[in-house]
Amino acid sequence: MVTSAGRPGTAHPVLLVLLAVVSVQFGGALAATLLPLVGVVGSVALRLTLSTAMLWALVRPRVRGRSRADWAVVGLFSAALTCMNLAFYASLARLPIGVAVTIEFLGPLALAAALSRQARDALAVLAALTGVVLISEALTVPWAQLDLTGMLLAALAGACWAAYIVLSARTGARFEGLDGIAICLALGAAVTLPLGLVTAGADLWQPRAILTGLGIALLSSAIPYSLELLALRHLAAGTFGVLLSLEPAAAALAGLLVLSQLLGPLQLLGMALVVVASIAVLGRRTGSTLSAAPDPSG
Repeated sequence: MVTSAGRPGTAHPVLLVLLAVVSVQFGGALAATLLPLVGVVGSVALRLTLSTAMLWALVRPRVRGRSRADWAVVGLFSAALTCMNLAFYASLARLPIGVAVTIEFLGPLALAAALSRQARDALAVLAALTGVVLISEALTVPWAQLDLTGMLLAALAGACWAAYIVLSARTGARFEGLDGIAICLALGAAVTLPLGLVTAGADLWQPRAILTGLGIALLSSAIPYSLELLALRHLAAGTFGVLLSLEPAAAALAGLLVLSQLLGPLQLLGMALVVVASIAVLGRRTGSTLSAAPDPSG
């Protein structure tokens, strides 16, 4: 989401952002339960299609009269969002959600640190990388047993998240209100829905799949977008960045409660390193869109 600097938040907007963070990660955990039924592409297709339907029911974006440059920017924005969701959902099929989200979080963290060009931020990224090594169990598990593909997919999702953040700012500068994200979701749905029908077939329209998809669309899109829009009117960007840094911990909680995924002590230590590093980098940013871009792949 795009925001400008605001005055420090009170308990009310802070609570709204915390609820949004938890909602996104529980949406991701719910998505993991859909993967065995309709696969990665089918899950992404349902999430984007149903999210589009919900958003377009509330927002009627202006489509006509757009320039080629407008369509190029929103097209790239949609490509980043779609690729991020596909990579993240594919990583969920291989990794615990807490691990996947922690690795994915390196994308926006590295971007914020690179743009700040401060030595302390470079050290924070190094600490975060150490945390990822711990959470991946690379030091305690033989490499042959590590799911390197899953970790690479989560890292790809993180890179796409970083691209999404940059393109989100550019889209917000060209499109009014929620027009940009509404068109972005629609373009992603137009690409993934036919592919989902091919890969999942009739399973995509099972009542269980539709209901789960609706839950994902609500938890990952409709609820967090609404809560963040309300909160960011009164919340400083730096405060928002600190709250956003709690996403890996929220993902671990969602994984435990929804998927019965229990992380070990070293993995929890690694997650803590990433959270602390994220707070160090994102918490100091003021008036920046980079510290105000929640995970859109949950």
